[in-house]
Amino acid sequence: MTISAANDVYYDPYDVELNADPYPMFRQLREQSPLYYNEAHDFYAVSRHEDVNRGLIDHKTYSSARGAILELIKANIEIPPGVLIFEDPPIHDIHRKLLARMFTPRKIMALEPQIREFCERSLDPHVGSGRLDFVADIGAQMPMRTIGLLLGIPEEDQEAIRDYANDQMRTEEGAPMKAASEGMVTGDIFGAYIDWRADHPSDDIMTELLNVEFEDETGTVRRLTREELLTYVNVVSGAGNETTTRLIGWAGKVLAEHPDQRSQLVEDPTLIPKAVEELLRYEAPAPHVARYVTRDVELHGRTVPEGNVMMFLIGAANRDHRQFGADADSFDIHRDARQHLTFSVGTHFCLGSALARLEGRIALEEILKRFPEWEVDSANAKLSPTSTVRGWETLPTFTR
Repeated sequence: MTISAANDVYYDPYDVELNADPYPMFRQLREQSPLYYNEAHDFYAVSRHEDVNRGLIDHKTYSSARGAILELIKANIEIPPGVLIFEDPPIHDIHRKLLARMFTPRKIMALEPQIREFCERSLDPHVGSGRLDFVADIGAQMPMRTIGLLLGIPEEDQEAIRDYANDQMRTEEGAPMKAASEGMVTGDIFGAYIDWRADHPSDDIMTELLNVEFEDETGTVRRLTREELLTYVNVVSGAGNETTTRLIGWAGKVLAEHPDQRSQLVEDPTLIPKAVEELLRYEAPAPHVARYVTRDVELHGRTVPEGNVMMFLIGAANRDHRQFGADADSFDIHRDARQHLTFSVGTHFCLGSALARLEGRIALEEILKRFPEWEVDSANAKLSPTSTVRGWETLPTFTR
């Protein structure tokens, strides 16, 4: 164990026991070691909202081009073109624009009837059973159907595609991502679907990407290469499944722990959008993101040398009392809206944020309509082992 600043301050993103409840340590980091250094894994970290917010915006100093995950940056592996979260401007902006037009507010809101139908189909079989797993029965189902619809993946193949995407994010307990040693996954699994869509166009993302023309960083007007197409579809598939699944899982856990606020949502569903926002702040599905430091930086009276890795602790920043008040560690669906960092900020602000919020709102509306009360089956609930996305692998509940 390597100590930074105060003797009892130690943060390790691979520590399973610590990550089961990282918030006491996050609080210590904010107050005692706002610039933290871990010798064992050789990274720096900031935890206060102002520092994390400023760093995420400053893409010139904190680069994404070598990855946004500690072990990927350390491995210095080749990143395929089109992995938006692992790119810097100007290439990032070119690639982002191609997807941004497929995630406009109008297109997202038009999905509401289908998303609601996916929720109904997932939830109705469990009415009266006394049991509901917030992950297996709804969190892993509705987002999968939604992103499958957007991409153009046949429904019978969506479960396999979801599991493929999720496996890329999984880690063994206490271990880094496999991609750090095995390289980035290329997305070849989507090749057959792209070939099919080339001959059978439809109103979906794959068809749009097949036909889009754009001006690349060299000034050449062209279409996407096959490798770029595979990467784009792979990125959208992974981003569209995992985070929303974790959001729904946390809704089950947190609302069970706050039955009074859950009752208020049942009585007044117009409060649900605020509840979704508070859930996103209170339990960020992705609690940290990393960057490569491109120049020497002065922070809190110390120098972070060029070439190091800076970890931005989003989960800690989201509970900083400087931003959210003295009760920042409390869950409150009536909290005044203030900027949290769950969807990042600046260049890498999440393209799918509106979709995630829509899915979260509809899921809660449909769950609370059918199951106004539940208790978590703690003996059988299990946290996901991934070091990059924090959430529930399974969250069974007893419903009433």
